[in-house]
Amino acid sequence: TKHHGNMAEAGAVSWQFHKKGLLTIEKGRVDEDTLLSLALDAGAEDVKVGEKSFEVITDPHHFEAVKKALADAKIDTVLAEVTSVPQNTIRLEEKAAEQMLKLMEVLDEHDDVQKIHANFDISDEVMEKVAAAG
Repeated sequence: TKHHGNMAEAGAVSWQFHKKGLLTIEKGRVDEDTLLSLALDAGAEDVKVGEKSFEVITDPHHFEAVKKALADAKIDTVLAEVTSVPQNTIRLEEKAAEQMLKLMEVLDEHDDVQKIHANFDISDEVMEKVAAAG
């Protein structure tokens, strides 16, 4: 409440997330076509192109095969984990983004919190404004 959030009962929002394998590769390490071909051939579901990175999404059962295919091709990943991916995201503007980032920071520093999953989306532009203000 102090940080403008609220807690739901255990499992109350888990239906909004899917377990997925997530592998993040910095742009410049591999070209998009090569990554697409390699990842999809190894069993990936999708490859999302971001401003600074590629995100390879897999079914948890194909995660290790895709990870191995990338490693065999000497493509380094920044992140490789099975995680909860939101089905839908909510775009946050400046004030709400700032509040959410403060809440996430407080949760991350709490000894009893092991992992945080969220469905917010903050544009790079708003993120820069929030970072400059903080």
